[in-house]
Amino acid sequence: MSSIDTTQYLSAFLDEASDNLKGLDDLTLELEKDPANMSVINEIFRTSHTLKGMSATMGYQNMASLTHALEDRLEAARSGRHHLNENDVDMILRCLDIMQSMVDAIRSGETDSKINVSELVKSLRSFDEAEPQAQNQENKNNGKKELKKDDISLSADQYEKFIDEAVHSNSKAFSVYIELSETCLLKSARAYIIINRLEEIGTIFKTEPSIDSVENDEFDNKFRVFLVSKVAQQEEINDMLQKISEIKSVNVEEFDTSSAASDNANIESSTVSVKSVESKDNPTIAQSSNADPVAKQSAQVKSNAKKSGSQTVRVDIGRLDKLMNLVGELVIGRARIERLVQEAHLREFDDPLSQLGRISSDIQELVTKLRMVPVSFIFDRFPRLIRDISKSLGKEVQLVLEGQETELDRTVIDEIGDPMVHLIRNSLDHGIEEPSERIAAGKPEIGTLKISAYQEGSGVIIEVQDDGKGIDVEKVKKKAVEKGIITLEESQTISDEEAVKIIFLPGFSLASQITDLSGRGVGMDAVKTKVEALGGQFDVSSKIGVGTRVFVRLPLTLAIVLALLVKVGPEIYAMPLENVEETILVKKENTRTLNGAPATLLRGEVLPLWGLASSLGTPRDSIDRDEYPVVVVKAGRNRIGYIVDELIGQQEIVIKSLGRFLLKIKGIAGATILGDGNVALILDMSSLSFGK
Repeated sequence: MSSIDTTQYLSAFLDEASDNLKGLDDLTLELEKDPANMSVINEIFRTSHTLKGMSATMGYQNMASLTHALEDRLEAARSGRHHLNENDVDMILRCLDIMQSMVDAIRSGETDSKINVSELVKSLRSFDEAEPQAQNQENKNNGKKELKKDDISLSADQYEKFIDEAVHSNSKAFSVYIELSETCLLKSARAYIIINRLEEIGTIFKTEPSIDSVENDEFDNKFRVFLVSKVAQQEEINDMLQKISEIKSVNVEEFDTSSAASDNANIESSTVSVKSVESKDNPTIAQSSNADPVAKQSAQVKSNAKKSGSQTVRVDIGRLDKLMNLVGELVIGRARIERLVQEAHLREFDDPLSQLGRISSDIQELVTKLRMVPVSFIFDRFPRLIRDISKSLGKEVQLVLEGQETELDRTVIDEIGDPMVHLIRNSLDHGIEEPSERIAAGKPEIGTLKISAYQEGSGVIIEVQDDGKGIDVEKVKKKAVEKGIITLEESQTISDEEAVKIIFLPGFSLASQITDLSGRGVGMDAVKTKVEALGGQFDVSSKIGVGTRVFVRLPLTLAIVLALLVKVGPEIYAMPLENVEETILVKKENTRTLNGAPATLLRGEVLPLWGLASSLGTPRDSIDRDEYPVVVVKAGRNRIGYIVDELIGQQEIVIKSLGRFLLKIKGIAGATILGDGNVALILDMSSLSFGK
């Protein structure tokens, strides 16, 4: 018999595995706050079980054995044989890290076998059990346990936990007894399908025999599942299972949780009140004369809703990139047609062109939205990151996340992840003090790191703010003098804002020694470089003893942007409107020389004037004018006025890369094709302004 080719399912497996691991990461951090939270333990168990089944099916035995061992530890906690503690949480997180490494290895074309998990598997399975005799009893009689239909198989303590979980989660509690057909050849495989179906509608509290015995085929053709579900009805469960082949009979019992919900009474398993629905040999479900028609209708509606399937599909990002490129070509083509019609004065084309413009704009907006993902895509990594870093530093940090629903283009999200990690590490290492220092300074023992995102205009703002000790400007100046970045005289004259900008320089660090987190002088420099490469802006404000706030402004998308076209000499340049504050006309008589450079007053504030031609090295006609068009650009906290020859107007442009050989030209972000077919360079206003 040939083995199944699983390569066609590899992409789906990797996506699902990554999603499951992310969910397990969040659940484990929640478990750390309350290790006795049974609903969280059950959810971790369920997700681990799913991951184990997926990896085993795909043939990744290392991952399957690790998740299986993780299940064993969680099963011990579920049954009361082991109480989870801090060491267990650390071990679970270590398992998740290793499994993520396996997924990354598989994604890169390798296998999971390179990572040895034998020691970790052994550690997961070596713990003190309070009730080992009960577990060993299952394996008597050649490893098989005879299960009677009327055997509830829950102790009073287990039953109380079972009912308590159902009550507190506003769910129903069921005992599902399944008897497989005598002709069933692969009992464990059939049982696995049944258990997976039940997990789709609820949380499995326990199986009898144990899940290991069922999977190892160490049971007769009967087993029982204890299920907690919010949506299921008895009839629905029975009907769903009867559709699976090789099942002889199904008996569903619903536990009465009303008394537990009303007065939290101590109920012994011997006094359990159940409602039973039974079906044998695949008959239709028997319905009593007093059955509730409303409940049946509700169950039918839920069943139909489940059959409707998912309303979302996974699309490869490469296809979206190609679609965006085609939309870009459509925008360029539309601009060329509009220009030709305008030059030919063909009025009869006005209406069709207007309709084409509306349609192409709608397509462009739709494709842009398809590429947008919430910033939670990167924000969700931070709780685990901050937990690990703060623990290694011996600090206590409370994380506050705001605006996770704010959306950015997928390409921007992918690029901004590493800079955000640098900012977080910087805040935790340099900003937030140790608990003893905070108490001495009159601060709460637990530091606060706030990360927020919100949309402003055509961009998105991400702020990272801590309540730490702030940036010591005098210490920055002293370090800069030691490194020869500035002279002693300059350190006495530069402003605090200018001193803070020194930390952006490559190789500059305030750390006294190099550690795994800091000291190499690449953090803030890397953040600033990446943000500006994305066409964004980066700023830092800090106050001693109060904290530091990092401000990052990013464009919504990097593909199609609105730009201001300007003419300098014979060339046309595009300036993204994201950076343009306003345009003005400055009369020659209103300019003055300040520190050897021209400047003017704009609403009472000094505005430095730079010639865009000289900044770019573009030749221009030496025509003396009475007034000059000026584009006011915001660079950080400062404003700069660029003198140009002519303001052409606003236009949507498609950003085209110049290729890796021309990628690092200062002041140039890319190029675009204009309506007349000519190429215009797109200016990178941040690097152009700071580089002056």
